[in-house]
Amino acid sequence: MQLTVRQVSQFLSVSEATITRWIKHRALPAQYVGGQYRFNRAELLEWATTNQVRVSGEMLDHPETEDEPIPSLAEALEAGGIFYQIQDTNKDRALRALVQLLPLPDGIDRELLLRLFLAREAAATTAIGGGIALPHVRNPIVLNVTHPMVTLCFLEQPIDFGALDGKPVHVLFSLVCPTVRSHLQMMLRLSHTLHDPQFREVVTRPGKREEILQAARRVEAALPAPAMEVRKVSD
Repeated sequence: MQLTVRQVSQFLSVSEATITRWIKHRALPAQYVGGQYRFNRAELLEWATTNQVRVSGEMLDHPETEDEPIPSLAEALEAGGIFYQIQDTNKDRALRALVQLLPLPDGIDRELLLRLFLAREAAATTAIGGGIALPHVRNPIVLNVTHPMVTLCFLEQPIDFGALDGKPVHVLFSLVCPTVRSHLQMMLRLSHTLHDPQFREVVTRPGKREEILQAARRVEAALPAPAMEVRKVSD
């Protein structure tokens, strides 16, 4: 379901006028349909993650799937895998390596998925600053998998992703989930965890596999239930 300006203003805890201003001046993704703005949940969450805007947990409420189990970030990382020393020298080859490492079901067209990743990067960088990027396609990767998975890759050499802070990227996170809701939930968990200085330090160092998993468990253990939030910035 597409969101309205009123809904988005409630989810981001700002006025409707601020939402309109962000569309015009901060590239808040929206479509203008029938004289009104409409918003995609996944695009909204990704924009909020990059811009460090608080997101209400209510945005992720889907009554028809509220019983769907969502694993912890550490569990999703264990399922998706942590890979070191990816030796590629440009963004296209790094994304190709990432796609090859994703634990996808048999029969998935990885070349098509790579083209979708590249198209998304051509539209706007997925780098979030500090040497980290979250490569994804414009719509969540919803595939025939049994549970959400987060794949983490460390590049041997930093690569220019066109990040707003100008820093080259050497850490890649990517999500594969069975439903849109689980994708949004995992994106919110990852976003919150990446705002923790100790977790970010372990990831960007990079730390060993178990060290990263323990850091993720520590952050999530301190999360308030049921909602998780990222920091709010001023209007």
